Formats: sequence, C-alpha cells, structure tokens
Amino acid sequence: MIERYSRPEMRDLWSDESRMKLWLEVETVALEAMSKVGLAPESAVKSVKEKGNFNVKRVLEIEEKTKHDVIAFLTNVAEFVGEDARYLHFGMTSSDLLDTTFSIQLCRASDLILSGVDKLLETLKTRATEFKLTPCVGRSHGIHAEPITFGLKLASFYAELKRQKLRLEFARKDIAVGAISGPVGNFAYLPPSVERYVCDKFGLSPDPISTQVISRDRHAGLFLRFAELGATLERMVVEIRHLQRTEVREAEEYFSPGQKGSSAMPHKRNPVLSENVTGLARMLRAWASAALENVALWHERDISHSSVERMIAPDITVTLDFMLARVEGIFRRLLVYPENMMKNLNLTNGLVFSGSVLVHLSAKGMSREDAYELVQKHALASWNASQNAGENTSENAGEESFRERLEADVAVTEKLSKEEIAKCFSLDQHYKHVDEIFSRVFA
Repeated sequence: MIERYSRPEMRDLWSDESRMKLWLEVETVALEAMSKVGLAPESAVKSVKEKGNFNVKRVLEIEEKTKHDVIAFLTNVAEFVGEDARYLHFGMTSSDLLDTTFSIQLCRASDLILSGVDKLLETLKTRATEFKLTPCVGRSHGIHAEPITFGLKLASFYAELKRQKLRLEFARKDIAVGAISGPVGNFAYLPPSVERYVCDKFGLSPDPISTQVISRDRHAGLFLRFAELGATLERMVVEIRHLQRTEVREAEEYFSPGQKGSSAMPHKRNPVLSENVTGLARMLRAWASAALENVALWHERDISHSSVERMIAPDITVTLDFMLARVEGIFRRLLVYPENMMKNLNLTNGLVFSGSVLVHLSAKGMSREDAYELVQKHALASWNASQNAGENTSENAGEESFRERLEADVAVTEKLSKEEIAKCFSLDQHYKHVDEIFSRVFA
C-alpha cells in the first residue's frame, strides 16, 4: 500500500538500477579526479564516459559467484569498457563508493521529504487561517479546560512541524558528506584532492575523517529526525482520531462516495487514515532505533551496519514520504463542524470559565486560596447537579448552574458586579491575543 501511494521518485531512488547508476557516476568522477593528479590517463576517462555501462541482471549473476556486490559491478562495467576499466576504483575501497553513494541517496531522499513538509505546512497555514477564530474547547487530560480556537490548534501543529523541518535540514547537512579515503581512511593511495573533487561534483563536503566508512552517528542523527517528524505527524492525527469520536464529532476525515467503514456496521465512518499514520509512526521509531545500533562498529569498520541500512533506508524514507502525503490530504479535506465545537464548549454550562472567575476574584483582593476554594465549590456542585439532571443544559440545571450559583453567593458579589461576572463568561478575553499568536507563528 505504501509503495502504491508514495512518490515514484522516492521509490526509484532505492532501486538497483538507480543505485548502480550512481555507482558508475561516482566511479567516473573519481577517475576524472585521478587523471588530474596523474594517476590515470585522459584516454581512460574518455573511454569510461563513452562506453561505461552496466546491466543489473548481469551484475547479480556475477555476484552469485563473487559474493561481493561492488566487485560484481566493476566486473560488469569492465565488460563494457574493456582494458581502460583497470583504472576504475584505483586506490579506493568498497566503502568509498558505497558510503558516498549512500550519502547522495539520503540527501535526495531528504529533499523529497522536505518538499512534503513544505506542502503540509502550506495546508496547515491555510486551514489555521480559515478557523482562526472558530471557538472550541481546549482539553487537558481529555477533560474540558478553557476555550481556544480551532485555528490555534492547527497553528500549534504548524509551529511544531516547522521546528521539525529545521531539525531535518540540519541533519540533511550533516549527512551530506562523502569519503574517497582508501581502505582505512588514511589516503594511502589517493590524495585528498580526489575526494574533494568527487564531493564537490555531487554537492557533498569531504568527511573530515573517515575510518574506511563514514561514521554512522551521522546516519543515526538523520534517521532520528525522520522518526521525530513521524512523531509530530502522529500527534496531529491522534487529535483527529479524538475529535472524530461519536460523542465529540468536532472534525472528521473526509468520507468519499462509495467508501465503506465496516463490513458489519454500515453506519461506520472510521478515522482509518489517521490510525494508519499512527501505526506507521511506530515503525519509524523502530527503524531509527536500528540506526542507533549501527553507530558502534568494530575498529575502523565492519559490515554489521550494511544489511540493516539496505532495509531501513528505503523503508523509512518511502514510508515517511507516504505519511506526509497522507497527513496533508487528511487536513486539506478535513471536515470541520463549528456548531459541534460550540455545543461541546457549552456542554458544562460555563465551567470552562472557572479560571476566569478565579483570576477576577483574585484581582479584586480575595486571596487566591480563598478564591479557588469558593469557585471550586460552586463548579463541582454545578457539575454534579447537571450530571444528575441527565442533560447538561441550564434549563435543567436551574439554580444549580455555575453562573447562577456565583451570582447568588454574597462572597462573590461583594467582589464582582453582575456585569463583571458576565465578563468572566465572555469568549473575548480568550481570543484577544489570537492575532498576535498567529503573527508569531506565521511571521
């Protein structure tokens, strides 16, 4: 399913054909650099550029015998090039080719992911602006807290995603290094100028020191950023899953014509896309954990990391690319129900304004401790009464409503007038700085 919906350019990046094409490009550029320092004739460079080629099927056939992918590849290239192929890979080790190519792949994959992040940021900004002043209840511990706007909720997602983008950009820069430094990284057979030349051609920087491999802390850092980005996507869709619950229904995933929610219950409209993203985020964390295990290699190098990376690099990048597209679609087509948001905001008959009453009483000279005890007494009594009434409406709660209890309490009215109490129950005070918050987030 992931391959079905992910971008072809991300999938193709990890194919045998694409990888070997990069191998040939790196080897050719390295040979070009060698010719500039007198280690290979210009005629060999010309020959490789004109005749250099490979056949994936043939490479795999040779590898069956050699049990070594790079040797099999070079053998096949030599079948196309002829005698001049002996200059290819001169003074290099397999990791020079593999790690430099891997860096190029990871950089290109990161660029695709960053483009997906940009698209999602744009969608979040559009929807946040659309619902900038749409009232809804904020929740803590899953319980009604105080009023916010749905736009603020989306703006919070935008701000977090923007931070993840900055972290990923740094990790992308950190992985953009190459190494053409020889068997144990000491340039025994090739001067550092060859490495600089190759890296420059592919938009990389030379790794200041490589042991035969590029140290895997760089790769682990990138994979951790991928997992962190996935965690942010998960946070966003978990919110949708909660808001789509039947008893809440403030927002829900778009349900297309002909879509089915349950094989047994025709009425079901389930947040399946969001649940899918939640599950995939768990996989990102597992793959990032595997990348951490690759950091500690034996001495200058072993290949315990290689088998891991061949699996997790395509999997984590293709999956994350898919997740970004899926989440962008969820929020772009998200169905939002402002009337249900207002209904839920009023569900407790004003209890969400208890903090406002507390602040106003304290401002009028009552100690915070006394004000808290007084407000809590009426809030809990109103809550219990409304629950016992069976419906949370002021008509059923009668004199037991929170606001009416406050207005009937002399200890309250000695400090606050009826107009001041009414002000405590206004949404205006909660939304007066929304513009400033938006300017801070979207500046």
